[in-house]
Amino acid sequence: MISDAGKLHQFQNKNKPLKIKQMKKSIVTILLLVAGSIQLQAQSQNSKKPTSQRNRLYMDVHQLEPGKVKLEDVAEAHKKDLAVQSKYGVQFINYWVDEKNGRIYCLSSAPDSVAVNHTHAAAHGLMPEHIYEVTSGTETPGISPENLFLDIHYLGAGKVTAKDVSEAHQKDLAAEGKNGVRFINYWVDEKEGVVMCLSQATNSQDVIDTHASAHGLIPASIAPVTQGQ
Repeated sequence: MISDAGKLHQFQNKNKPLKIKQMKKSIVTILLLVAGSIQLQAQSQNSKKPTSQRNRLYMDVHQLEPGKVKLEDVAEAHKKDLAVQSKYGVQFINYWVDEKNGRIYCLSSAPDSVAVNHTHAAAHGLMPEHIYEVTSGTETPGISPENLFLDIHYLGAGKVTAKDVSEAHQKDLAAEGKNGVRFINYWVDEKEGVVMCLSQATNSQDVIDTHASAHGLIPASIAPVTQGQ
């Protein structure tokens, strides 16, 4: 006959695998809960980051055949960009069209320039000739998008800072009334040394004269542009 102590020992041995299995299951459950909590915390922290810390501003330039670019065609291509942009983490903000010279300027917020290229490629296949990583000025509010001019300054790679351009822009604003010009905004690529200025004016010469009297920096090119809707 088996004693009570023996019976207890057999019962304990018989149920030991079950207890170990239950313990393993409990440990796995705890680890999954901890991992899930860490992931949620990381997502929460990322969602709290300002967009400016995750994305950068880019101005990409398409050079097409002069006189062959139509505003309505660009508008259709822009719609295609908007349809796929989220797939690449891109947000297209605005665009400007120089129909005479066949140039299109697209302003976007994106993780990097590669994402901008991928979006254009997936949307319509029209790839930009150049993509500038830019810092934006502060847009002057209340100006209707009519009689617009985009002028470009090439100052030399690494030879201009956003601070310098901001100071020059303030001088433009102080002098603009003399020639009936209204400067709307500017974008500067410090690495490439390129500055783009958007303004409203009667003609391009008034913009050039304002730059000349304000700080003496004459744009390398200036052209009338139409802003996208």
